[in-house]
Amino acid sequence: MATQREPVDIGDIVAAQERLQGYAVRTPLVESARINDMAGRRVLIKPECLQRTGSFKFRGAWNRISQLDDETAARGVVAYSSGNHAQGVAAAAALRGAPAVIVMPADTPEVKKANTRWLGAEVIEYDRASGDRAAIAAEIAGKRGAVIVPPFDDADVIAGQGTVGLEIAEDVERMGVQADAVVVPAGGGGLIAGVSVAVGARLGPVKVYSAEPEGFDDHARSLASGQRVSNQRLSGSICDALLSPEPGELTFAITCKRLAGGLVVSDAEAGHAMAAAFSHLKLVAEPGGAVALAAVLEGRLEGRGPVVVVVSGGNVDADLYRKLLQR
Repeated sequence: MATQREPVDIGDIVAAQERLQGYAVRTPLVESARINDMAGRRVLIKPECLQRTGSFKFRGAWNRISQLDDETAARGVVAYSSGNHAQGVAAAAALRGAPAVIVMPADTPEVKKANTRWLGAEVIEYDRASGDRAAIAAEIAGKRGAVIVPPFDDADVIAGQGTVGLEIAEDVERMGVQADAVVVPAGGGGLIAGVSVAVGARLGPVKVYSAEPEGFDDHARSLASGQRVSNQRLSGSICDALLSPEPGELTFAITCKRLAGGLVVSDAEAGHAMAAAFSHLKLVAEPGGAVALAAVLEGRLEGRGPVVVVVSGGNVDADLYRKLLQR
């Protein structure tokens, strides 16, 4: 009897890596002796804040949009996002010559809205607490004949994000490092789903953990219960990039089989990690992008062996960033 193919496999991620050649930045693994000392273990950081548009999201967006035929691309694309996926889709659409409409929460940091518009996309705002972003996007796409590019629950998007994990695997092998774990921020789960597939295929026994803010730890609770559970709130954390209501259906089908568990940090701890990244690595990390580093610095992860941490984005409002660093 033939085995059922997984939604995304290592072949899909390798193909995505080939499409991203010449378009995405291959971010390095960086290290700080001071952060190692703070964490009590070796910490290798994957700084996707240095990626095109300031987050990993460009990878999945380009992998999806680059495959559109000319007729479909001419009708445009529609996405819904708190900001990082918005910018990734806007940049990818501009490169493909496709018009883009992005549905964004009204409380999205202004820097993310401004950057999305600068990249050429039309921004339509909605109320995060009461609006249905997917329904709004579907209505727009229906009227315009455009293609929806989901932020996480799409096989091509997941495969594109999985190139982060593929690069991690290639680099730790090249460095001769036997990592104990990889810790990844999780919102809808596209990044951690793709990373878990790539790491599992290339590094075998290395454990993969999600990292989330308190009150929005739907991955941790879903993994513990064995089924998708939702957050009680839709807003109320500085980690705006990670406020998806629940793990994606497709992403959780992948992560429920592959993740070792979920780690949770407070907003204050995320802020401390942002300050550490700035002080010791000269990296600008946004709150949601810093939660994996925060989890390791706060000792949420057992053991003392080497760990790889993904800093998933660096798009943070200047005023908030200044306030968090001053604390």
